Amino acid sequence: MNKEKVVELLEQVRKQNPLIHNITNVVVTNFTANGLLALGASPVMADSRKEVADMVKIAKALVINMGTLNERTVEAMHIAGKAANEQGIPVVLDPVGAGATPYRTETARKLIEDVNFSIIRGNAAEVANVAGENWIVKGVDAGNSQGNVTDLVVSTAKKLNTVVIATGKDDVVSDGETTYVIQNGHPILTRVTGTGCLLTSVIAAFAAVEKDLMVASVAALSFYGIAAEIAAEKTAHSGPGSFQIELLNQLYQASSSEIMEFSRFEKI
Repeated sequence: MNKEKVVELLEQVRKQNPLIHNITNVVVTNFTANGLLALGASPVMADSRKEVADMVKIAKALVINMGTLNERTVEAMHIAGKAANEQGIPVVLDPVGAGATPYRTETARKLIEDVNFSIIRGNAAEVANVAGENWIVKGVDAGNSQGNVTDLVVSTAKKLNTVVIATGKDDVVSDGETTYVIQNGHPILTRVTGTGCLLTSVIAAFAAVEKDLMVASVAALSFYGIAAEIAAEKTAHSGPGSFQIELLNQLYQASSSEIMEFSRFEKI
């Protein structure tokens, strides 16, 4: 895995314009759709149980995001996930708030039992709770130490037999055998709701054009972090509102030369 691969996959997303089916939450639907469009992918946000299986048939990846749960959308998530497995397209889970309530934790675990997820992305607390680990994290950051988060991600990937990502100050991604740390990003991402949810959909877009899910994940994490860094610099004297708009701009504008200069990840 090298920086050139990040550039290559970004170009493929922009060239292929993959359709990404998102069953996501009401807070972030608009931002996620606009972010995917800016990236070069094509979003669809269908969540009716009567059409999700049909929509999956024309999509290149499926995102299941648990941000605002209800019985109707949970049923649709199961239907869509099974249909995506049958189609052989990547399925990415964002277990938002897993561990916050028994309903969320139970929903995440039942989805994992029912659907073969290609990638699971959350913060360390969410990752731990879907894996049944005893892990306490204050807020949404990744945890107390890099070593602890790395151990958690590796063990969860082995247990669930999938690619697992824990995002925070540094992002950790593992398939249980190979592990990378990505150091791109900016703290202001935590000041705008939906930036993590959009990241999950960006990962799905990269997975739609790259069969090696570890490579797709590392590339997406690094690129998204670079876009955030550039956006933060350009809006340093403004605030989160300006940053949010500039993040969309940078998902659209970020260049191969900027990726080569700023991309920071390593295999550990």
